Amino acid sequence: MKPKTEKKKLNEEITVPEDIQVESSGNTLVFSKGNDKISKTLAYSFKIDGKKIIFSSNSNKKNKKLIKTSIAHIRNMLSGLDKKYVYRMQICSVHFPMTIAVKGQELVIKNFLGEVKERKASIPEGVNVKIDKEFITIESCDKERAGQTAANFELATKPRNRDRRVFQDGIYITSKEKGRRKWDYCIQN
Repeated sequence: MKPKTEKKKLNEEITVPEDIQVESSGNTLVFSKGNDKISKTLAYSFKIDGKKIIFSSNSNKKNKKLIKTSIAHIRNMLSGLDKKYVYRMQICSVHFPMTIAVKGQELVIKNFLGEVKERKASIPEGVNVKIDKEFITIESCDKERAGQTAANFELATKPRNRDRRVFQDGIYITSKEKGRRKWDYCIQN
């Protein structure tokens, strides 16, 4: 009979920069810097020791995946607080001139492909949308919210029951500016 081998312990920690405050309650992690605040409920439990967030568990595939995913979310949050995520979009109206306006937490699109009914796209909280003629700029500290806003705009102007090769009207992402690179934050094993 083989002797039982002791499972390895998986220990990962990420260091939070000095200018960012960190708080937690349960599995919810809250980062804040100035007026910007981001919170996320993580799938794995963690400990906070000063400016370090520590993940530890038995080393199996499932736990390792959950920890690495949680660390990726934390990196995105920290880089968003350091430098906002910016998505640039362009309005393309070939057949009919579109009118676009931001009303509260919605983007209202009028006269898309000659339609009488308005189309609307939601804008999550914490996202700034600026319209300058045919260009739209989306800014947010949260990568997921900025990306979801851009996706909402594209889906709202998707032509239905028409040939996409002919009717290329819509709102399209032209560029994405990211926050700091992921390797700018210290990760120790």
